[in-house]
Amino acid sequence: MTSAPQRTAPVAPTMRDRIVVAAVGLTSEVGWARVTMATIADRVGVSRQTVYNEVGTKPGLAEAMILHELDRFLGVVSLAFDAHPGDLVSAIREASRGVLTLAQDNQLLHAVVSATHGADTELLPLLTTHAESLLAAAKIVVADRIESYELLLDDDHLEAAIDMVVRVVLSHVMQPSGPPERTADDIAWISARVLRSP
Repeated sequence: MTSAPQRTAPVAPTMRDRIVVAAVGLTSEVGWARVTMATIADRVGVSRQTVYNEVGTKPGLAEAMILHELDRFLGVVSLAFDAHPGDLVSAIREASRGVLTLAQDNQLLHAVVSATHGADTELLPLLTTHAESLLAAAKIVVADRIESYELLLDDDHLEAAIDMVVRVVLSHVMQPSGPPERTADDIAWISARVLRSP
């Protein structure tokens, strides 16, 4: 007789998580320039000192917001690779679709894109200061997941292919040219031709 599978209880968000989520929401509602530790504290229902203790200064809060959102996007990528352990192109298609779908409704991303069009210039450092580190983090995750697939590319060309795929996906995150499903199909088509070449 087999026992029923045990369900693990969902992990409650930490105080830091609650503060970061509140900051993302406020940024999308009122703009980064009007986000203060006091307004975040009011929304979370804690003291302003608690907010400072968790995230430090406002630049520290900005970095925490970025890392929080990056974790969400990279989580989607990991799930896509887990779902297609024997088909790299399908994994790339699913990862691209998942990332682009998540980006459609991402509050912080919309606020950053608005900043690039002059809506809130104080938010621009979120994009410019961390762009390279975000790109590097995404490439590391993809490179790590690709190791288990059999490919014909040497290391240098594989690195170039990963860089190409990540940059194309990110460009569509920032400025979509079509629905996620169609864009993901296009990215998969390009990837298939690059990754399967000797």
